[in-house]
Amino acid sequence: MNKSKFDGFVNRYNLGGEIESVMVKSDDKNLSVRMISDDKTLLGDVTVVGGEFPNGEFGIYTTSQLKGLLSVLDESITVEEVTGALKFSDKKTKVQYMLAAPSVIPTVPDLKALPAFDAEITLDDDFVNKFIKSKGVLADSDTFTFTFKAKKGEVILGYSSINSNRISIEVDATAKEDIEPIAFSAKYLKAILMANKGSKSSSLKISSKGLSHVSFTDGDYTANYYLVQIK
Repeated sequence: MNKSKFDGFVNRYNLGGEIESVMVKSDDKNLSVRMISDDKTLLGDVTVVGGEFPNGEFGIYTTSQLKGLLSVLDESITVEEVTGALKFSDKKTKVQYMLAAPSVIPTVPDLKALPAFDAEITLDDDFVNKFIKSKGVLADSDTFTFTFKAKKGEVILGYSSINSNRISIEVDATAKEDIEPIAFSAKYLKAILMANKGSKSSSLKISSKGLSHVSFTDGDYTANYYLVQIK
């Protein structure tokens, strides 16, 4: 398989180190993973078609360590399961990653009943770049706030009911009615946008019930992320 294809899969769930422990599942068609953040405000799933990976379920406890091991390999690699481990190899080098027991991997709950989404924001390159830069400028802003009034949508970093340092980004958004300010994790959205930059299809949907859904499709990759409202 191509190492870059597997790297793309890992980067989309690892989110720059925000998600370390996951169960990776593989069958004859897909490689997939479901994940949850330590603070339980981010859930998601990532799937890539193909991948030439052994069938089964594999406990990855420290993704950053796996990425480090893979960095020494060339682009064309083979993957095989050995006792308690995955072995990755190119023509001259082999690396082995020890697997973790499923019991030490965080359990990801099923999202059985999603609320209706009241608004949708267009994730064009302009918004993605501005949001990433804005989060860098206001690094201490834990949340981004979305509001929709008079047919105008805004994403605000540094939002407060009193005067504050803030950045307001007008967004191309649609909504059935006005939406009062609602906040979600800014660091996770930044990590999500960076991991999926350049995707062919993307959207950010927001429910006033307290959930947002960020989705991407790019070639063989499909990624979904759910952010829980932060109050």
